[in-house]
Amino acid sequence: MALLEIDKLNTGYGEVQALWDVSLDIEGKGITALLGANGAGKTTLLNVITGLQKAWSGEIRFAGKNLFEIKPHNRVDLGIAMVPEGRGIFYDMSVYENLLMGAYTKNAREKTKDSLDWVYSIFPVLKERPEQMAGTLSGGEQQMLAIARALMSRPKLLLLDEVSTGLAPALVLTLMDILVNVAEKGLPMLLVEQHIEMALEVSRIGYVLENGRVVIQGESKDLRTDKKLREAYMGI
Repeated sequence: MALLEIDKLNTGYGEVQALWDVSLDIEGKGITALLGANGAGKTTLLNVITGLQKAWSGEIRFAGKNLFEIKPHNRVDLGIAMVPEGRGIFYDMSVYENLLMGAYTKNAREKTKDSLDWVYSIFPVLKERPEQMAGTLSGGEQQMLAIARALMSRPKLLLLDEVSTGLAPALVLTLMDILVNVAEKGLPMLLVEQHIEMALEVSRIGYVLENGRVVIQGESKDLRTDKKLREAYMGI
């Protein structure tokens, strides 16, 4: 059984449909990539999973439970954490205060010290500056803080929305290496990315959204050589 199962999901805004019969499975290990151009519906799908956007029809099950029966604020307790596009950190709060905000559920609060040790081991630069205001960090450090804050909730599934946006290529590679390492140690992830070739390098399974529909899916190693994908999305 997949950790997250999405079956024939439809949703939209007003009378405009954004997702059309989207079906995909997220395994309980490794990284699954959700790919596509701007406006394809990637962020909308994440928002339905987290409860920020209501579904019109279809089903989503997480660890066997119907997500539509669980209120959005309780989905974090269930084990779903999201790193939003644009980071969403609290700029006027310190690094440490931002991290504490990630551990606001009862289960996470009980493990705050262990969680801090864990995220500091993943991102040592944050350990060096706990009292620094988040808004004064570099772009890469802010992205690390956003990911670390999500990890503080002790998730069972991490959703990542365009974490490479605005970062230098070398830093993106470093960040991806870190995510792969964390995923290999037992935290499955759904990675939303426009940089398709890079995402396929770090993921096990890939789905491509186009105009709100899944048009390509399969093992990432096979998708990297898929002629249609390379011509349509990689310009090759």
